[in-house]
Amino acid sequence: GDGGNDISMIRAAGMGIAMGGASEAVKSVADYITEAVDENGVRNALVRFGILE
Repeated sequence: GDGGNDISMIRAAGMGIAMGGASEAVKSVADYITEAVDENGVRNALVRFGILE
């Protein structure tokens, strides 16, 4: 997630991931913070957690 509207989703998820450009409020509830979207953050998180190689 990256916006305030994602906070409840991140809290409900078994593993919450915030994007690098997310607000500090979002980052504070995330379990992991990846890079920004334009820095391949989604892909990097998927690789980090073994979903992609």
